[in-house]
Order: sequence, then C-alpha cells, then structure tokens
Amino acid sequence: MVLSVAGIDEVRPIANIQDRLHAEDPVQNPRDATIAYYMDPQELFAVLRESEDLARPVRVFYHSHPDHGAYFSAEDEARAMAWDEPAYPGAYYLVLSVLKGSVKDRLAVTWDPAQAKFAPVDVSIV
Repeated sequence: MVLSVAGIDEVRPIANIQDRLHAEDPVQNPRDATIAYYMDPQELFAVLRESEDLARPVRVFYHSHPDHGAYFSAEDEARAMAWDEPAYPGAYYLVLSVLKGSVKDRLAVTWDPAQAKFAPVDVSIV
C-alpha cells in the first residue's frame, strides 16, 4: 500500500501469505502465490490503523500479476468494495504485469462516482 505522509507518498509493503494458506489447506485455498494474493491480515491492520490514527490517507493499493497481463479482476474489484460501495473511494488500485521478472505493463483504476464503477486512469510512476 501507499500512504500519503505529509504530502509525500510512502510505500508500506504487505506480505503475500497465499503460499502459507495454500500449504495449510489446499482444498480451501487451491491457488498459490503465483496466481493469488492474500495480504497478511496483521500487517494490513497495522497499515490501516496507521492511516486512520495518524491521518495518513491510503493513496494506492498495488499488486502484481506474475506472468499475466495488467487487469483489474472481478476479485480485485470485490475486495475493493464494502457493502456495495468502494471501501476507499479516493484510492487508486495499481496492477503491474510482471513477465519474466520485469514490469511489462500497468493499469491503474479508481472509483468513478459518475459511472458508479472503477475506471482506468493515467498514472505516472516515478
């Protein structure tokens, strides 16, 4: 995740525990980390707590699609929603396509209230 801290964006990485979940219960969690991302709940809670307690807004949620294209999947959208509303309406969601270890493409979306859906936006990564 990326938080805005005094007007400066700061990255707060959150571990992907999908491999652990898959190893513990492959029936309930059939996908491994090559095709799924599950944020460590404790790390996620800590970053969201920092965001809320210290008034550091969440600017970007990001993840990669290893050996796949950059797209905002139905699962990505479902996790970005809460009770049929965007959980973080001002945040961007950035998906990176990583092919053979290199970023090949990216897609950024944000909630568009006029369309009542997530819509692509141009984004610069510096």
